[in-house]
Amino acid sequence: MLLCADGSFYVGITNNLELRLGQHEFGFDPSCYTFSRRPVKLVHSSGFQNVDDAIAWEKQLKGWSRAKKSALVANDWSRIHELAECVNETAAKYHVVSSFDKACPERSRRAQDDAN
Repeated sequence: MLLCADGSFYVGITNNLELRLGQHEFGFDPSCYTFSRRPVKLVHSSGFQNVDDAIAWEKQLKGWSRAKKSALVANDWSRIHELAECVNETAAKYHVVSSFDKACPERSRRAQDDAN
């Protein structure tokens, strides 16, 4: 993951980090996201043996908020977990156990587990 001059993050995969970083730094591809956002700085990298795992991690990071990416750069895993917690009205901790849930012991147990 690169930190761009405008403060944005760029996430990508490569099998040659040094080469790819150089391409971003020197503006190898004018159509690349980082071209007009140089200089760039490498702030996070992960190594994978399997390209499918690398692609999955890239996609996951691309879906993260800026705050989560910043926490990753800071290696602040407790903050990442806080930011990953669902806080909208569909979150299990806001779930009210209905009379239907109470009538079905398995559903009631699941709803109570979800609420805790």
